[in-house]
Amino acid sequence: QVQLVESGGGLVQPGGSLRLSCAASGISYCFYTMGWYGQAQVKQRELVATITRGGITDYSDSVKDRFTISRDNLKNTVYLQMNSLKPEDTAVYYCNAATYDVYWGQGTQVTVSS
Repeated sequence: QVQLVESGGGLVQPGGSLRLSCAASGISYCFYTMGWYGQAQVKQRELVATITRGGITDYSDSVKDRFTISRDNLKNTVYLQMNSLKPEDTAVYYCNAATYDVYWGQGTQVTVSS
């Protein structure tokens, strides 16, 4: 059974930081491109960042230079370091694993508010 379990969300003030984690099981993790997607209220789910099995990263323009995606292939875990958070970063963040198959986690809420 494939599981992607996110953690690390919460409430943070503008300018603060959070680190999201996503632990994968039930897949050959090292072969997958891993990603983080954000879905704000009444909006579509949007790409935040991805990292290939070779470590190549890609970011949405809105988070470049603030967020960093990384992966640990020994721990089957992908991370999203979120710095200089803004209220518009508020969303549910979903972990994604993709090759020929696509899997999603259950999401973790990030709220940026004073």
